[in-house]
Amino acid sequence: MGVVLRNLQRVVPLRRARLRKDVDTLRHILGIQKFDLGIICVDNRKIQNINNIYRKKNMPTDVLSFPFYEKPPLKQQFCVFQDLRPGKLPCPLHRDELNLGDIFLGVEFMMKQCQEESLDLHGVLTVVTAHGICHLLGYRHETEEEWTEMLQRESYILNEYNRLTGRQLEPLTKRCSQDR
Repeated sequence: MGVVLRNLQRVVPLRRARLRKDVDTLRHILGIQKFDLGIICVDNRKIQNINNIYRKKNMPTDVLSFPFYEKPPLKQQFCVFQDLRPGKLPCPLHRDELNLGDIFLGVEFMMKQCQEESLDLHGVLTVVTAHGICHLLGYRHETEEEWTEMLQRESYILNEYNRLTGRQLEPLTKRCSQDR
């Protein structure tokens, strides 16, 4: 299975090969290589539109995740995926269900943040993608307890990523906690 990486924005030059390699490393760390994953890079206008439609927040953001598997409503208790918990991989019945979902990266938004905070764009893309993958795996940050659990998972992922690559990436907790 693979990663579909689409760059639908033209505002920020992007090295897709590097991002693809980083995403493959993250997938290896999490053991999710058998699942398909979509990464879509967009500009501020597009991410703001998506954020407004799905979250009722009319502003650009860095990442939006759309899991293929969601915990179903209570009336669908016969569903195979009803027991999804953060970090637990779904057990699809068919090969065409080997999909974690899609992550929209607000590349223009992130570039502005990187310029303001003197950060490396590709490092931030990797960190934010790890955050998006955590959302696809069921992690949320609506409560302090959920945020702590998600931050622990992100820290583990990035520590492993750093060990494998020699880089020094950390979760962007300050920005994430402000957006809760």
